[in-house]
Amino acid sequence: MDDAQLNEELLDCLFAIRTQVHGELKGLAREAGLTDTQTDVLWRLSRGDEMTARRLSDLLHCDASTATSMIDRLEKRGLVRRVPHPTDRRAKVVQLTPEGCALRDRVIEHTTRHSPFAHLDHESRLRLHSLLREVNDGVRSADEPIPGKNNHDKEQQQ
Repeated sequence: MDDAQLNEELLDCLFAIRTQVHGELKGLAREAGLTDTQTDVLWRLSRGDEMTARRLSDLLHCDASTATSMIDRLEKRGLVRRVPHPTDRRAKVVQLTPEGCALRDRVIEHTTRHSPFAHLDHESRLRLHSLLREVNDGVRSADEPIPGKNNHDKEQQQ
């Protein structure tokens, strides 16, 4: 198998996995009265890092106003709250409420129980994790501005 065909098959596998995970989450999201994107927000907030609306919009690849609107809806449902940022008084951090944590825990439990990786042994999952992190870190590095290069267009988009 040549490199082009291998890359195509790897992408086919990723799309199939995404479709499977998305399908599993869709039913749970509907049952909880959430959209797919709101479920994604709960998942991302579960990582424990301080999350501003700006950071959330970056992770979701949407504009800040879309992220803010989504946070507003989740806040009205009592799933998240905004608290002052510990070091930047202009910013707010989005946190899960106890109700949001309970729903997040349901999402994580459901997703891990139906994980497409569950049939792999622990060692295989560790190897896959390492490879996926390497790919993901490479993608992130490619998106970062190159020092000394004119990044004016990228800054204006933000």
